[in-house]
Amino acid sequence: MPALKRTPLFAFNQQHGARFVDFGGWEMPVQYRSILEEHRVVRQRAGLFDVSHMGEVEVTGPDASRFLDHLVTNDVAKLFPGRVLYSAMCQPDGGVVDDLIIYCRGAQDFLVCVNASNTEKDVAWILQQAAGFNCTVRNLSDDFALLALQGPASAAILQALTSFDLGALKYYHCAAGTVAGAECLIARTGYTGENGYELFCRPADAEPLAVALLAAGQPHGLELAGLGARDSLRLEAGYPLYGHEISATITPLQAGLGWVVKLDKPAGFIGRDALRAQQAAGVPSRIVFFRTGDRRIIRAGTPVVDAAGAVVGEVKSGTLSPVLNEAIGSALVQTGAGELSVDVRGTAIKLIPVRPPFVPLPPKS
Repeated sequence: MPALKRTPLFAFNQQHGARFVDFGGWEMPVQYRSILEEHRVVRQRAGLFDVSHMGEVEVTGPDASRFLDHLVTNDVAKLFPGRVLYSAMCQPDGGVVDDLIIYCRGAQDFLVCVNASNTEKDVAWILQQAAGFNCTVRNLSDDFALLALQGPASAAILQALTSFDLGALKYYHCAAGTVAGAECLIARTGYTGENGYELFCRPADAEPLAVALLAAGQPHGLELAGLGARDSLRLEAGYPLYGHEISATITPLQAGLGWVVKLDKPAGFIGRDALRAQQAAGVPSRIVFFRTGDRRIIRAGTPVVDAAGAVVGEVKSGTLSPVLNEAIGSALVQTGAGELSVDVRGTAIKLIPVRPPFVPLPPKS
């Protein structure tokens, strides 16, 4: 087996008591203390995540915008320098290659952040689709580290380390700035549902930056948080995870991501015909988020049955909400299925549909 990859913050994470797991071929911190406590800290104060495993792909050149508009479902043509866009990247059949975030750094300069476990596949796909466009695609994943500072106190913590006016940075916007002496791309984005920032920096600057953030955050109760809390936070917010709520066989329309699928944008995109047909016919199955009123976690892969006991779907994600103190999750179920339940060690547990987020989240502006 190939050795697990490590982020530039591996030694730092080790020193701070991280427990590591294999995540998409990376040796990543799943937790430092307690997943439940780290989750609550992010909701109440602030948490700092090492997400340097994410992939970064640079697309530049005269056709960069036009190419990305062809590549993804959302409307890249509306981007301008400093604007950030979330989108899906689809196969011709409408299945999802990956979900990603596009950072517009200039009129012909875009940085695309992709999921760590998909980076090699995504880069190959993007290069293949770029044929015929006057643009350059480069995998810069090794050139970046990425820190996510998330939670109500994140702005106060970050502002103490930068002269950049964070109040001028709107949600889903980015700007170049210096943070604790490190040149960063500061993005007002995140995967927790809280207000926060993601900081792209050079790998060599990652540890000094993390140390400075922890020091500045100490009066605000900042703590390190791992991938365990990141997953429970994203599920409480109702955000999809590739391989769970979206995949090569689950389209954005089935996942409830129709808002990122611009079927009528002037530029065609890969998968548009298939998604148009699916929209016209109606999705055969869809992602449903649920709570249970019970603390027993419903694991991914658990069959979902209807009132008659017929299997109508499968759980895709499941966790315990530290805020609600009950099990929550998502399932892919047949469209039109009625009352839903699962069997947990011989006990039938009803799935109560919820329109996410599961908990109140702060407004974004």
